Amino acid sequence: MKEVRILSPNGMLGYGFPKRSFAEGMKRKPHAICVDAGSTDGGPQKLGAGVGITSRAMVKQDLEVMISAGLNAGIPVLIGSAGGSGGARHIAWTMEIIQDLVHLHGWKLNVAVIHSTIDKQWIKKQVAEHRVRSLPGVPELTDKEVDAATEIVAQMGYESFLPALESGTNVIVGGRAYDPAMTAAVCVHYGMDEGLAYHMGKILECGALCAIPGSAKDCLLGTIRKDSFTVEAMNSERKCLTESVAAHTLYEKSHPYLLPGPGGTANLQMCEFIQESEGIVKVVGSRFERSEEYRVKLEGAKESGYRTIFVAGIRDPQAIKQIDEILRAADTVIAEHFPHATRRNGYVWDYKVYGRNGVMGQLEPKCGEVGHEICLVAEFLAPTQEEASALCSLARSTMLHYHYRGRYATAGNFAFPFAPSDFEVGKAYEFNVYHTVPISDPRTFFPTEYITLG
Repeated sequence: MKEVRILSPNGMLGYGFPKRSFAEGMKRKPHAICVDAGSTDGGPQKLGAGVGITSRAMVKQDLEVMISAGLNAGIPVLIGSAGGSGGARHIAWTMEIIQDLVHLHGWKLNVAVIHSTIDKQWIKKQVAEHRVRSLPGVPELTDKEVDAATEIVAQMGYESFLPALESGTNVIVGGRAYDPAMTAAVCVHYGMDEGLAYHMGKILECGALCAIPGSAKDCLLGTIRKDSFTVEAMNSERKCLTESVAAHTLYEKSHPYLLPGPGGTANLQMCEFIQESEGIVKVVGSRFERSEEYRVKLEGAKESGYRTIFVAGIRDPQAIKQIDEILRAADTVIAEHFPHATRRNGYVWDYKVYGRNGVMGQLEPKCGEVGHEICLVAEFLAPTQEEASALCSLARSTMLHYHYRGRYATAGNFAFPFAPSDFEVGKAYEFNVYHTVPISDPRTFFPTEYITLG
């Protein structure tokens, strides 16, 4: 084939997209519709609790348009990281939505489901054989941590989608997937270069975020040829520029040129971005460098306790100046009443002061600059919800009535925007598996299940 066209509806399944943009994309006769449905950006709770990142209603709305268009055009719809984290519960949630749409419209669908949940005994065997590597800043994996994880998934590359594409299924529901994998799979399936395919997939997986003005809630068309690819927003109000596409190539990367993934690294050092025409950018020079062994990333999350939080606004300039003293007063009272509440015993509390250094913490270069008002977000983690709420209540009441220097009124120091002031968030989670492991054959390592619906 001389070229392959991929339509990306948005940056994440469930974000929504303008129907006119999608219709414009379908006019270009794409060979596939590819959408990323997940990420670890939302933290460990999504994987640990088995819940979605976006709402069920919006995922259903997006899939209704995408699958209908795919059936009418005779092209596949590929979903990566189904349900947000790609675990068994996330895949089941996605399949329930698809089944609802099948019943609603009377469709007959051939669906391929690629599972990414990994057997814990297999992982322990890899640990014992010293085949598991920690990612930077992560401790070595132990059997104890493997058992503690509620579920462990592996991140699949494009190769794992190829058998399902070759089978001619209407919809491919992938478990946890490398963000560009779906787009790259279609491109490689039709004989295109994997380096260009991965780079184009990395841009397309965010929808029209690479355009000006950028949006992850709009459609982008990618067209790959033997020696290049182009990207174009399907909304006439957005334009792809060399600067915006090049800038987006730096998105979510720890290195400006190297993008490691399953089986190797996309090397973008020799890339060139060319303004082919108004709103269309051409990219050349992307290449993929295979690693000696095919490694995939493992992701797992475990329960870390229960969380309660409160949010408060502070406007008194004297209180703002002495906020650290107020926070230390709360720490002192907690230590007096709960001497066993230590990190070793599973108790953690943290204060974020927005308006001072709430976003960047110790990395804030303007730490000494404080606004005329600040917002305090205080969180308390404990082995039980009751204890977390007790710590929160004690700290809040201490801060609320603390007598700092220069205070004349006897009213409270804080303004609470909500009632109740304290929120029981429920179970908290933390990533405890963030490692890589080698696999022999990515086409067969992730089990694929073929299902006929309708």
